[in-house]
Amino acid sequence: MSDFDLKSEVRSFFAQEFFKSHIVVWLIALSLVANVANWIILRVFIKPVDFSIILHYNVYFGVDMLGDWKRVFLLPIIGLIIFFINLFLAIYFYERKERIASYLLLMAVLMIQLSLIIASVSLIIINY
Repeated sequence: MSDFDLKSEVRSFFAQEFFKSHIVVWLIALSLVANVANWIILRVFIKPVDFSIILHYNVYFGVDMLGDWKRVFLLPIIGLIIFFINLFLAIYFYERKERIASYLLLMAVLMIQLSLIIASVSLIIINY
């Protein structure tokens, strides 16, 4: 596939009616901004260390998971995976005129991204 074909495929993908909805564009943009903010927050506050850091804290049992500092970046990776799954499901439902289901999927992604930011901040607080 040539470079020109790839560009035209990307343009046709984003030219769908789905991406013309202001609600869709705002929910996608806010979800991506939240995910990028999660990456930045973790990158700024979690420094490479030679010892294990706390990865999970439970109010009943206390610290129940320790591990390498790199494992905290699983939170935003999981957020991206959920984002893409829900994005493609939202496109699927939007094309079948199930707009409310599409909006709910995108709203769920935004709420998940915000929850992951809260989890990341909690990890930062518990480790410092």
